[in-house]
Amino acid sequence: MPEIILVAIGAIIFILIVIRIIRKSYQFPAPAYVGRLLDSDFRRFFQPPEKVIERSGIKAGMTVLELGCGSGAYTTHMARAIGEQGKLYSVDVQPAMLRQLERKLSKAENKGFKNIELKEASAYELPFADGSIDLACMVTVLMEIPDQGRALREVKRVLRPDGILAVTEFFPDPDYPFRATVIKIGEREGFVFDESQGSFWNYTVRFKKQLSGKRKD
Repeated sequence: MPEIILVAIGAIIFILIVIRIIRKSYQFPAPAYVGRLLDSDFRRFFQPPEKVIERSGIKAGMTVLELGCGSGAYTTHMARAIGEQGKLYSVDVQPAMLRQLERKLSKAENKGFKNIELKEASAYELPFADGSIDLACMVTVLMEIPDQGRALREVKRVLRPDGILAVTEFFPDPDYPFRATVIKIGEREGFVFDESQGSFWNYTVRFKKQLSGKRKD
């Protein structure tokens, strides 16, 4: 029995290594057919919504951009956190993912949410006015975007002067980057590193659009 477990663990590690190697050469969003896995209690057990929300700095009354919402693993949790006075824009480039999220929101237990608006859009061309968003969050999304710099510049455009960018990463994700890599990418695009919370396995890096009282564009 122990031999079987070791073989299974070895196979999983090998598969993850192969996937990571492939993903280094080809960056693309998680395909829609894994939507159920992404929006599962299994995932939320290891990457709890309350931790993502707390570390990101999402608070009541905020206008929040959930970039790369996928099938909605954290959408309703974020909507609940910002409350009726807040607004959540859940954005994804894949129509199939948004359809899964629409089906989720149409269920009886989710019909009470009036503060969620779904948007099909590329991270390179966000359908929001300059300075209209309080906080933008990306949960295991940043490294799936081929041109991360272009996407972050667009996020920076739509954030308010005191806006926040929160990037959350999770080790099992095939595109998982080291914390230092995320900080480097953010600072390279002019964001100001604010704080990082969590462990090696599951962390959130938070940036500010600019230093308090100073313009940094």
